[in-house]
Amino acid sequence: MKKKIGLLGGTFNPPHIGHLIIAEQVLEKVGLDEIRFLPNRVPPHKERDETVSADQRLRMLEGAIKGNPKFGVEQIELEREGTSYTYDTIKALTERDPENDYSFIIGGDMIEYLPKWHKVEELIEMVEFIGVNRPSYRHETPYKLHYVEVPDMAVSSSFIRDSVKKKQSIRYLVTDEVYRIIEEENLYG
Repeated sequence: MKKKIGLLGGTFNPPHIGHLIIAEQVLEKVGLDEIRFLPNRVPPHKERDETVSADQRLRMLEGAIKGNPKFGVEQIELEREGTSYTYDTIKALTERDPENDYSFIIGGDMIEYLPKWHKVEELIEMVEFIGVNRPSYRHETPYKLHYVEVPDMAVSSSFIRDSVKKKQSIRYLVTDEVYRIIEEENLYG
């Protein structure tokens, strides 16, 4: 029997409790075996932030998920040069690990953006999309999607970065380990 793995992609700059809540909710409600957080090198839809390295994002992510044996990190996009297209990632993962059955978790913002994804018609045949709600986004798409209701969390990585810049508390928005790394390495300041 194939191992059911959910992939949660993002910049994770920084990873926060919203990411962890989505992962845990989807893991349980869909009955997956594991969630792998998929940090991207160059997301096709976002400006690149050069102030925090891929290595720092990876360390924060590993710190954030420490202690949950059903959470892991998939580094395939960090190991590849160039733009991180989900199509290329899923193709490479299924070739590398054909014994795994992958689902790809996306938030409401990405559900709306799905028609614009690179090779979305091919991608929809390769992977099941799991969509989760996000405040102020509709979840309408012409594509087949397994929808999962999760608690509404308006916390975002940009809110956390802005808060750090303004010297406002981010406690409880990130795990203690992520908080420690941000403080010690003076990230986002």
